[in-house]
Amino acid sequence: MAKAIMVQGTMSNVGKSLIAAGLCRIFREDGYRVAPFKSQNMALNSFITGDGLEMGRAQVVQAEAAGIRPTVDMNPILLKPTTDVGSQVIVRGVPLGNMKARDYFAYKKELVPVVMESYRRLAEEYDIIVIEGAGSPAEINLNHEDIVNMGMAAMADASVLLVGDIDRGGVFAQLYGTVSLLKEEERARVKGLVINKFRGDKTILDPGVSMLEELCNIPVAGVVPYMQVELEDEDSLSGALEGRAGNAAEVPLDGKAGNTEEALTDGGRTAAMDALDGKAGNTAEVRRDGGTAAMDAQDGKPESTAAAPLVDIAVIRFPRIANFTDFNALSAIPCVRVRYVARPSELGAPDLVVLPGTKNTISDLLWLRSSGLEAAVLKLASRRVPIWGICGGFQMLGEEVIDEAGAEGASVHRAAGLGLLPLTTWFEAEKVRTQVTGSLGELDGPLSVLSGKCLTGYEIHMGRTAISGGRGPEDTGRLVDYRAEPEICRPMAYLLETQSDSKQVKTDGWNRGNVYGSYVHGIFDDPGIARSLTEALLAKKGFCADLAGTADFDYAAFKEMQFTALAKGLRESLDMDRIYEIMGIEGGNSREN
Repeated sequence: MAKAIMVQGTMSNVGKSLIAAGLCRIFREDGYRVAPFKSQNMALNSFITGDGLEMGRAQVVQAEAAGIRPTVDMNPILLKPTTDVGSQVIVRGVPLGNMKARDYFAYKKELVPVVMESYRRLAEEYDIIVIEGAGSPAEINLNHEDIVNMGMAAMADASVLLVGDIDRGGVFAQLYGTVSLLKEEERARVKGLVINKFRGDKTILDPGVSMLEELCNIPVAGVVPYMQVELEDEDSLSGALEGRAGNAAEVPLDGKAGNTEEALTDGGRTAAMDALDGKAGNTAEVRRDGGTAAMDAQDGKPESTAAAPLVDIAVIRFPRIANFTDFNALSAIPCVRVRYVARPSELGAPDLVVLPGTKNTISDLLWLRSSGLEAAVLKLASRRVPIWGICGGFQMLGEEVIDEAGAEGASVHRAAGLGLLPLTTWFEAEKVRTQVTGSLGELDGPLSVLSGKCLTGYEIHMGRTAISGGRGPEDTGRLVDYRAEPEICRPMAYLLETQSDSKQVKTDGWNRGNVYGSYVHGIFDDPGIARSLTEALLAKKGFCADLAGTADFDYAAFKEMQFTALAKGLRESLDMDRIYEIMGIEGGNSREN
């Protein structure tokens, strides 16, 4: 049976996900078979596994760090906020239904056997399980039904590392206060304290570390510096965008909000929201100087390259934006700036506008209209600026979105789209969950250079989209004044859809002129597509791609470098011998010892 170590935090966004990922990489480097685990995740960023099941992306990133294929056993419960008072509950990758917060709180104890079945399967296959907690273990009003912090630690008989965030200030109070609020048997599980995101001269901190150890009677297992690594943001996006994205306040299940289901004290913001504001780095951490570790302004790239981006990509920041990790590969390209826009005054004159995925297409479409952004996007489209829609954003590009059955849980069941593509979307109860491979079709417009490019990705959606009125592509011609022949709808991609026991070929999405729409998430992760897209936008502005540094960019290799840097930073700052000892593994940093 596997050894277990659990990473809990004093609050959301102290860096639990990043430290868990780093530990997965360290254990892998030391020769152990390691897997991540989080019993319950609240996330709008999700992933589809090879067998067509849905899970949160945080554990996907941790699985990548561990060098293994992600499975839903690593995240058996996924909560996806749908309205202000409820979420879609996904159990072992399959939607169970929508529940209000209070209903789920009463129901979740029924899921304990599911959680433990998943955990035991992992424990039988791997040497070490790195468990991630959620929010704080000291939520004293909720702990009697806890299945994700100390409740999970008890079920797995796991020792706990408790992480505090010094960058926010008050780290000694965070750690001491959390320990003090725990029950005696819970306190006994905390075997090490970790101070995360430290800057400056550690010798000045040392006296406080000694006093903290004396007060808590728990050793400090490390002081981790603020590391500039570019890995995916924390895995949830729920709550209001500080009033900048309309009335989008959401109260997720358990009456909590934010990346790890805990109540927010800042009006409903989450750190992932801050990341989209350019206020937080790739680990949702805010710098004291007002900048970020891995993002500058709204750029999503290292500070050294943020000063003069040659390509400007504007992503519409919907109130219920989902899978914004689709743009990480673009953000990592040196000459590209990706920024998130929530009002017309922020849109400017981008080289590309992207309408991303959303958990509630109709509600966010109505927000787009009322905010004035719809008119601004249509104006840019008329000027032949490329417009790209993904999943819910793709659905909005059509003429109408229909949800008569209320699959999204919204009060409005029908809405006119932007009308940029002659399409209609109908929502159905059954969710499409599949990985896909294939190639882009013969595309038109300014991004025609992408034609035929290979792609891989995944689909997560409940809508079906088709050309309106039962017409064929040949009936969608549109005369324009800048070319002789009419623009017609062309299939965006030809895909091989893979389920656990079947494969089928299909078309996906549509392109007409400068408007492109697809259901495929992760489409930009393929280096050929990200690079060619960037080069097309550069060429449109008269820039040479070679000078912009796009030719040799490989996002997969880039992520591997980030995992290596993360593991190195944690090795240098954590007492790994103590951590191995806590887990009951003799010999420390090598399985051969």
